[in-house]
Amino acid sequence: MSIWADRILREFPADLSRFWIALDPDGLLLDETILLGLRERDFEVLPFEDSVSFRTEYEERYRSAWDVGQKGTAKALILQWRGADINSIPWDYIRAARQVSLSLADLFPNLNYGVVRKLDAEHHEGLFQAYQKHVTQLLGEAETKNFVLTHIFRLSPYLLNRPEDFWREALRLHYRGAGLPSLFANHVATVLRDTSLGSLPISELLASKPFMLRAIQESWARFVAKYGVEPDARGRDQEPVEGHAYDVPFDHPDVRVIIDTMFLEGALQPIEASVRPEHLPDWIQVGLIDDPQALAHLVSEGAKRNVASLPSEGASHRDWVEAARRLGELIYRFNELKAADADNLQGQLQSLQREADARLKDWVLQHFADLPSLPVAKAPVMVHHVPRYLAMRRGFGEDRIALLVFDGLALDQWAQIRDHLSTKLPDFSADEGGCFAWLPTLTSISRQALFSGLKPREFQGSMDSTAQESSLWTKFWQENGLRKPEVVFQKGLKRSDQLALLEDVLSKPTTKVAGLVVDMVDEIVHGAMLGKRGIAGQIREWCDTGFIEKLFLMLAQHGYHIYLTADHGNVDADGIGRLSQGVVSEMKGERVRAYRSEDLAASVPPDIDAFQFSGPGLPSDFLPVYANERGAFVPRGNKIVAHGGMALEELVVPFVKIRMKKEEHATDSTSDRI
Repeated sequence: MSIWADRILREFPADLSRFWIALDPDGLLLDETILLGLRERDFEVLPFEDSVSFRTEYEERYRSAWDVGQKGTAKALILQWRGADINSIPWDYIRAARQVSLSLADLFPNLNYGVVRKLDAEHHEGLFQAYQKHVTQLLGEAETKNFVLTHIFRLSPYLLNRPEDFWREALRLHYRGAGLPSLFANHVATVLRDTSLGSLPISELLASKPFMLRAIQESWARFVAKYGVEPDARGRDQEPVEGHAYDVPFDHPDVRVIIDTMFLEGALQPIEASVRPEHLPDWIQVGLIDDPQALAHLVSEGAKRNVASLPSEGASHRDWVEAARRLGELIYRFNELKAADADNLQGQLQSLQREADARLKDWVLQHFADLPSLPVAKAPVMVHHVPRYLAMRRGFGEDRIALLVFDGLALDQWAQIRDHLSTKLPDFSADEGGCFAWLPTLTSISRQALFSGLKPREFQGSMDSTAQESSLWTKFWQENGLRKPEVVFQKGLKRSDQLALLEDVLSKPTTKVAGLVVDMVDEIVHGAMLGKRGIAGQIREWCDTGFIEKLFLMLAQHGYHIYLTADHGNVDADGIGRLSQGVVSEMKGERVRAYRSEDLAASVPPDIDAFQFSGPGLPSDFLPVYANERGAFVPRGNKIVAHGGMALEELVVPFVKIRMKKEEHATDSTSDRI
């Protein structure tokens, strides 16, 4: 454990109390490292967000066992309270619990609290180490900003004297996934305002990764045009409008090495060139597709880079979301290859997928239990956080919100749809991120969690069906201040001829929130005969019908803020043997089975390569058994596309803010993680 984790954990000595109340206004306990350290001591943390749900969980999973001398779910429970008034907590809890107070103001007394609290939890450990080593006197607001920039982000605005210095540091920040919080980005912009860099939108470039990537993408097109490269306009209905192109020094070695990696990992998309000059510098090739073998080379090199950058055992959930994004971009490119090239590279891709899944499985077994408790202010970590995040966005002024759930959409399929939209809608852009589905990754579990904002055990009566989604969605929003007529739910969307009736409902001034299920991808998946490459072809045909762009344009026209996500992804799977157990299995999926007891779960034949993992948030009598690796409970030799397991393409799904105008790019802190 780090000195930061030790400092927090020492507030909770073992065997001192079973029940704790942590006054934690800065959410220090909701850090993955801290949660893991507490769980290793057999402590569990339960945020107090709703009195009724907390009491239900406390009474059923903890107190009832403690009262009869049993351990219960954990040896000790910490009620985590972020509010200002402890009297909002029931009196019987206050009387029974031992209280602890945690605050950034107390842990960093010589730093400006208003500045420090803008940092994400992932930076607290580094800040604590730097603070212990370097801070000996009280620092003011500006001094604290400079201290944080220097020691956490390794950036000093006073040293950014040349364009190559600025672009190198800006690219480095976003490549690591750590764009600056707006407070610090604005500080850098203020320092550079009267320099030669002052004309750039510095704050936006440093704070918003989507803004930065769009700027780099457009600037690359301008840059290669100077060399005489002409982009291939086939398939593009309208010419893109150049709105965020700048004179980026791509040819500088420090900038070039980062750009090269971003193309290989899919953060930037190469330009399809119809005209390529003879004497083009070799280093530009990574950002161009100008011959039949260029894409195959990009996929092969990207696979090597993906293997090298897979997260390790101690990685954060953000690291896995980024790894899933990189893999999704690679699979999308792979599915665009000609059959012969794909056959040559399939082994390399499958090797990468096996390694990613093995590492993810180890990480899930150790860390998945912490994900439901993580904060959602920046972006949802799991799909059941999505409604709460959207409610927060309404509180920030997004009065009308449309949540589009593309049932079964994997990240590689989202990348395909995104690129299609980019060719059809010049004002389209997307703030791309991801979140975790629930395990098992089945529609009736993960999609219900997504629309209800609940953990599966909180809707266990309907876990085998999606029939309650509409009422659960409406109930959530009624509990968050809306009236029933202001909430819309509709599923089964997939065709353009359905949009007129949908528009009749969404155009009503009373409609504030819409939950829409687009189920074409899941329908294609369950009928797939040619694997995920075949699915890509069917998605391409569906995109060509114009349904998706018509839907987005209609929502934007009526003032909706559009968010897109999925309940789970999908994978190519190989049969490992059919389970013929009659009614023994409570829930039957191709990649997972669920049982009501340990004895029934143990009835899976030993020659079937499967493993058991209950995970958090599930009813105590719901025990999933998963097909190992990319197996499926179908006859050996059969190949299918399925979901239900914990492969990376199933478990991490897109969470995307759709923007239909360039000027809408957000630079507030909430956009940094999306």
